[in-house]
Amino acid sequence: MAKRATGRKQAARSDDREDKLYVKSVGKAFRILEGFADSTNALSLSELAEAADLDKSATQRLVHTMVKLGYLERTSLGHRPGRRLLQRSFDYLRGHPLITHSLPILAELRRDAQERIDLSLFDDVAMLYLVRLQSKRDSLYGYLSGRSVPTFCTSGGRAVLSKLPLEQVKDILNRSELVKVTPKTTIAKEHILTRVQEARDAGYAVVVEEMMVGEIACGVAILDDTGKPIGAVHVAGSLAEWSPADFEKRFAPLAVHAARAISAV
Repeated sequence: MAKRATGRKQAARSDDREDKLYVKSVGKAFRILEGFADSTNALSLSELAEAADLDKSATQRLVHTMVKLGYLERTSLGHRPGRRLLQRSFDYLRGHPLITHSLPILAELRRDAQERIDLSLFDDVAMLYLVRLQSKRDSLYGYLSGRSVPTFCTSGGRAVLSKLPLEQVKDILNRSELVKVTPKTTIAKEHILTRVQEARDAGYAVVVEEMMVGEIACGVAILDDTGKPIGAVHVAGSLAEWSPADFEKRFAPLAVHAARAISAV
């Protein structure tokens, strides 16, 4: 079932109304597309209208237009994202300089580590996966570029937070949905801030079973030429094969080296 817009999204829409260059109809169309973020199923017009906070008549016209353009597909069960969106995703991935510059470095890291390697992009309260070089243990869902995961409980996210001013970190946490992804996810703000400080001191973050049961991951922030974090390199492994101490000792130096190499490009 599609969800109604969050308070944060509604506030953003209020700000958009003050922007004279903002084209409302385009914004409404993208709100419909964003309605699929919370659903893996086809959605009816009513569900899309609810998700986008639009009336059914406006939703019907916008959906019809996007079906004609190939950005939505109509099925017997409802509407799904269209294949044209996949083409635009390819355009983004192909042209993103971070991916272009990092792929040789990530490939070398994968050969050295023999574990799963991720490249993620910092997007405020979320980290977006850009590249995943998988290990044999990974599930298919984990391969999907564009997957969004919380910043506060991922190794790369905490590594990024460790490179930000404390007040900005607190602001991000205040706007995050601090819910447990696994039974071991840390959601208390004071405890998250402690983990961020540990990452600041170490130069990397280690997360144990907070995103996936049985998984340990080490993340290192990637910095732009001004020193601001723009993403992260992650190395992830299985607790069935590694103790946390051994994993950190083995892979933290490799991840740090790779992140620095990407940052220097």
